[in-house]
Amino acid sequence: MNPYNPYFILSKDNKTIDTLFLDQNNQFGKKFKNLEPGIYSFKHPPENQIMYLEPGDSILVWLNTMQFDESLNFSGSGDAKSTFLLDMFLNNESNNNLMLSYYKINPVEFAGITDSIKNTRKNKLEALNEKKNFSESFLELANNSIDYDYYHLRERYTFLVKKYYNELAQQIPDDFHAYRNKLNFNDTRLKEYYGYLNFIEDHLRTRSIERCLEKFDTNSDCFELHSVDNISYRINLADSLINKEEIKNIFINRLAIQGMVFSNNTEKIDSILSILEKVKYNGENLPDLKQMAEIQKSLLPGNDIGNLPLVTLQDKVVRLKDISDKPIITYHWSMEAPEHFKWQHNIIFNLRQKYPELEFVGINIDKNSNQSWKNTVQAFNMDEKSEFKLSSTSINMNLLKNYLNKLIFLDTNGNIVNGEAQLNTPNFERQILEFLNE
Repeated sequence: MNPYNPYFILSKDNKTIDTLFLDQNNQFGKKFKNLEPGIYSFKHPPENQIMYLEPGDSILVWLNTMQFDESLNFSGSGDAKSTFLLDMFLNNESNNNLMLSYYKINPVEFAGITDSIKNTRKNKLEALNEKKNFSESFLELANNSIDYDYYHLRERYTFLVKKYYNELAQQIPDDFHAYRNKLNFNDTRLKEYYGYLNFIEDHLRTRSIERCLEKFDTNSDCFELHSVDNISYRINLADSLINKEEIKNIFINRLAIQGMVFSNNTEKIDSILSILEKVKYNGENLPDLKQMAEIQKSLLPGNDIGNLPLVTLQDKVVRLKDISDKPIITYHWSMEAPEHFKWQHNIIFNLRQKYPELEFVGINIDKNSNQSWKNTVQAFNMDEKSEFKLSSTSINMNLLKNYLNKLIFLDTNGNIVNGEAQLNTPNFERQILEFLNE
């Protein structure tokens, strides 16, 4: 119901299996032969989710894009496997919100909560198996996914208490991380499962903090997660822990991008590239990472981007610096991240009221979707005179998505004054005030 576009994409291991087009009833379908058992991703851009498929399954998928994950429903033979994974996803989202209060309790009590969550899920899986008689391959995957969600909660807790509640951190019992002795960083069956990837990401982060605190002290910059030292340690840790290239490269790629996006000088950007050389990274994303380095260098203070061509809602091309005589702050958004742009535009609306002496310019980064962009601007009541679209570019759009939280501050000549401000950080408004007072 309420389709965003006329197709549905089925994929596995980041490779498209098929694109299924909707008919006049907004329905799609196909019979597949010889699909290997496992987790598959499906996408109805901009949304996506996962399902479990194996030979003999006949799955009916129903969803309403207005509440994509919450409305998603599987039925037919084999549906219980995908429904179980979906329920885990929705429960994990709830647990992520609860973490904001969970991490303030003592470690023993938190351990009890996580044990209870894991046991409840294991019991549910066992009860379902008695009814559905799942295959051994699915049972093993489901049990592993429960375990890694459990490990993920403990890693997040450890990071948060070490950062905010050192007194609690000192109370973490010796067996709190006992699971670390049996981790498998090379389970390719789980590489489509978000919980497994989230766990590895948080584990690398927590280990980097623990190593730093042991080496220095709590008053050091250990929680500067985007410093070259921290990024270097996590990339090297990923390189040593993960043998499977298809999993290892996910994290090396993510970490390199994080390091670059938060670099504020050319030396730091070049340092990240040097780290990649040292670990002999040669993943398929290496050309993109090199392009990312050039993008970040172009956004450092002092660079002139005033001549950047943008498209108006009336299909006219204008230069960024000609949009206004006021100093400009640009924000960036994509239709593939609907929750993000709704949240972002609410903040920007308030900033416009608060700082009328500044011009807030919205730049949509999506390619080849002018009409959809126009429809989105109108449907969400965005300020039409302040919304523009990036003109045709050879830059990989997936790289530009890394800048969705960034604000770029420009003087009236189009020169960058500040390219570091992040919309989701506590100090971004202080940076706006500093910008106004320069």
